[in-house]
Amino acid sequence: MSLRFSVAALCATAVALLAGPALARCSKNLVLLDTGVRVASLDGMRFAEKLSPSRATITFLGHSSFEIDTPEGVRAITDYNGLNGFGRKPDIVTMNNAHSTHYTDHPEEGITYVLPGWPSKPGETEARHNVTLKDMKVANLPTNARDWGGGAARINGNSIFTYTIGDLCIAHLGHLHHRLTPEHLEELGRIDVLMVPIDGAYTVGLPVMVEVVRQIQPKVVLPMHYWGRGQVARFEELMQDQDAAFVWPDSRTIDVAKNTLPDRLTVYVVGGNGGD
Repeated sequence: MSLRFSVAALCATAVALLAGPALARCSKNLVLLDTGVRVASLDGMRFAEKLSPSRATITFLGHSSFEIDTPEGVRAITDYNGLNGFGRKPDIVTMNNAHSTHYTDHPEEGITYVLPGWPSKPGETEARHNVTLKDMKVANLPTNARDWGGGAARINGNSIFTYTIGDLCIAHLGHLHHRLTPEHLEELGRIDVLMVPIDGAYTVGLPVMVEVVRQIQPKVVLPMHYWGRGQVARFEELMQDQDAAFVWPDSRTIDVAKNTLPDRLTVYVVGGNGGD
């Protein structure tokens, strides 16, 4: 199935990445040509050599876990919990620790980079990652989380992870519990595809989460961390102020490319009505 949106070509000058190894910032290069997001097949060759290297195949695995595959064969899994995506032989996994459904203490063998999104080493006050494997760069932006025992803020207890393939920038909000600051937005840079928790309870409330989407201004949103049609319907209602189009693909896998992004903000409900 093909989903296509026509739009005039728009080009902008690339802005260099922020200096330093510990920043999550993605490219600010905007290249929007013949736009669309294609629902992918897992069979056969997905990436022809003539196609842009700034592309990825994204598969929803359940809860808040997505698999991201690159043209050079790098595979990352978000909020890896040892169950969703187990056996798919990821090269990179990112994790958050709000609940055990977002991390594991026993990742499978053979993973090149296991990246926790919270301070996990003695003396650490925040987790900072910036790794590159072939055509994928992964970095993180620490954010706060609630202490579920007393309700207080857990400083740097969550991370927004970014996955950059060429000029395509994907971000996963993790278990976000608050609005983003101007400093957060500056560090993130331009985000093309945003993975957004829409439960409205365990993470931040849905009205605030919709504000976060407005703050980041992605082209594609992938809802996650929800359990039924009601949460999707509420998210759809609140997103109408942003003139968002909602699409329910037949597959949990889509191909996304920098030069075929939709001009209109488009939400792909790859988890269907049930999410998990």
